[in-house]
Amino acid sequence: MITYNRAFDYYHAIYRMIRFLTHFKREDYIELDRLRIWDFYFLFPEQVHKISLKREETEIRELRKRFIKSKDNPYNQVFDNKKIFERLRPYQITALQCLASYGIINKELLRQNRVSIISETLLNEYSNKFEQMSYTEQNVIALMTLYFADISLFGEDGLKNRTQLMVSRYDV
Repeated sequence: MITYNRAFDYYHAIYRMIRFLTHFKREDYIELDRLRIWDFYFLFPEQVHKISLKREETEIRELRKRFIKSKDNPYNQVFDNKKIFERLRPYQITALQCLASYGIINKELLRQNRVSIISETLLNEYSNKFEQMSYTEQNVIALMTLYFADISLFGEDGLKNRTQLMVSRYDV
């Protein structure tokens, strides 16, 4: 039996990357690992509830509780977050390389594990062709780009450690 999973579809990976990049300005850049983490939660929104938060981050806790369902989708279950996250890597990297080849993001910065937009016009041209996102997808992107954009990627309180998707204990 053949089954389809959007997580392992190169074209869907391009779609997801474009969706995130439309929330950034041309002069900004985003770390590759941060974008990959956000992509994981876009694909598996119910996993957002497993991100550890500080006690004082009640606003984020309330928003994710209110706007992102915590009920697992039986057709999209994740049994090992780290394994799935690493399986996504080649799809995510290929999608970004494709966007770089189209001239949407900077190739040189991508080699340095940073993503920066060089053509907002092309990015918006592609983005405008997509249908509207689902309510949950919109909420995940809003949560990630508004609240998890300013959190450091490294350290004890960093995004890598909070999500437990990547090893963070050796980070400087």
